[in-house]
Amino acid sequence: MSAVEVDPTMDKEVVPTMDKELAQSTTVEDHGIVATHNGTYRDAQEMYRLGKKQEFKRNFRFISILGFTCTLMATWEAMIATSAFGLIDGGLAGVIWVFLGTVVFFSTMVCSMADMASMAPTSGGQYHWVSEFAPPSTQKFLSYMVGWLSALGWQAGTASTAYLAGTMILGLINLNYPSYTPTQWQGTLITIAVALVATFFNTYGASQLPTLEGLILVLHIFGFFAILIPLWVLAPKNPASKVFGEFNNGGEWPSIGTACIIGQIAPVFAFVGPDSAVHMSEEIKDASKIVPRCMIWTALLNASMGFVMIITYCFCITDLEAALGSTTGYPFIDVFYSATGSKGGATAMACIIVVLIICACISILATASRQTFAFARDNGLPFSPVFGKVTNRTGLELPLNAVLISLTITIIIALINIGSTAAFNSVVSLLVTSLFVSYFISISCILLKRLRGEPLPPSRWSMGRAAIPMNIIALFYIAFACIMSMFPIFYKVTPVNMNWSVLVLGFVTGLATILYFVRGRKVYEGPVTYIKSRELMD
Repeated sequence: MSAVEVDPTMDKEVVPTMDKELAQSTTVEDHGIVATHNGTYRDAQEMYRLGKKQEFKRNFRFISILGFTCTLMATWEAMIATSAFGLIDGGLAGVIWVFLGTVVFFSTMVCSMADMASMAPTSGGQYHWVSEFAPPSTQKFLSYMVGWLSALGWQAGTASTAYLAGTMILGLINLNYPSYTPTQWQGTLITIAVALVATFFNTYGASQLPTLEGLILVLHIFGFFAILIPLWVLAPKNPASKVFGEFNNGGEWPSIGTACIIGQIAPVFAFVGPDSAVHMSEEIKDASKIVPRCMIWTALLNASMGFVMIITYCFCITDLEAALGSTTGYPFIDVFYSATGSKGGATAMACIIVVLIICACISILATASRQTFAFARDNGLPFSPVFGKVTNRTGLELPLNAVLISLTITIIIALINIGSTAAFNSVVSLLVTSLFVSYFISISCILLKRLRGEPLPPSRWSMGRAAIPMNIIALFYIAFACIMSMFPIFYKVTPVNMNWSVLVLGFVTGLATILYFVRGRKVYEGPVTYIKSRELMD
């Protein structure tokens, strides 16, 4: 008899079209494994191996989860929205060439994580992979630390995205009413309002979320052309020699090269979050196949659109200093206004980006809540039984408590902005630094396992012989990008423009270490213990 408890009240479906070798190795009669919650037999077998109970309906398919990840990363939108960082440190040419380099090296990281996602498609993501692939002596501690870093990183991501949308709205108000001066508390209120909208779609609208994500994917693509075509047709243009050959060192760094490296924070921010599909994997049908493919296609689609958009955008910035000095706070709003010659036209174009950033916030909140739920399910968080609980109050199984605590944390972070924008920016910087550290540790663990020649779980997407070199390149890039993202934009720093992310990361790491020795080592065992126990029962 299987150790997996199957609720007889659940709808069951044994998928008849299972792989031939899978049917031979594990049958329903052997383990009592059945496909439930709209999943496939392969999904059921993988959850069995991982030692997890299927609690969510698998409502996401390839298109809907592709829409989820494409709009969450929102590469072309984020490149325009955060272009000021790259334009200050790098200029027109710097933004383009650094973006291209980021695409090349980031792809090695995406492929490395897609490989692990196919082996272990679970909402836990990085902390699960570390627990399963790390040496036994460090599995527990490293997994616990990565769980905290990933959970808090995604929480910061929700706050930063909501804030980005909120301040864009304030910038548009300033465009149309030049006498208006935005205040910090107004930015905070709109940030909270955006977070509430995201929460609504993740609770009452959760049953329609897969359909919504498919529609948002359409908006993501058509919105791209709705911005691109007016810029091509209407905007004044720079010569190609200026766009591809003129750099800027507004941060007054010792060299242009250093400035460009510092300015990479813009494309890094635009690409962060390739693991989002992994955290939704327990809600995706045929996850071990769909998740890695979705990660690769997301990277290809977003990189292509982002590259075309950033080149077009740079051709249209005929006065760099004026764009950077925009009273709206966002250079792209002034570029749109210059292109159309109409405040209404510029507002309409900018609203497309605002709407898509809000849609990204919906996806990020869903990801943050699933990561929180998974870590709580493994007793990694205080009050784990509360945050690891699945409820069905909205007609669909949801980690409702995890969604609500994610909303609460976003509101708390947003309130920091009233007192100090610098402090707020330091907290939300965790989105990049903490997630990059979690990527680095998880890829390091599987690389070590490969170098030692130890067996790995079967996967349906693999890099083959390229796995080891891809892992190594990814690790070098992650370390480099993570360190450089902690530098301030300006060489001459003040308490206001200083990048405090290294301090915040140190604080979070120290807090997680204390929690581990006080509580974690007593109650947290790590996902690998469930896998081992099931293997012994087989």
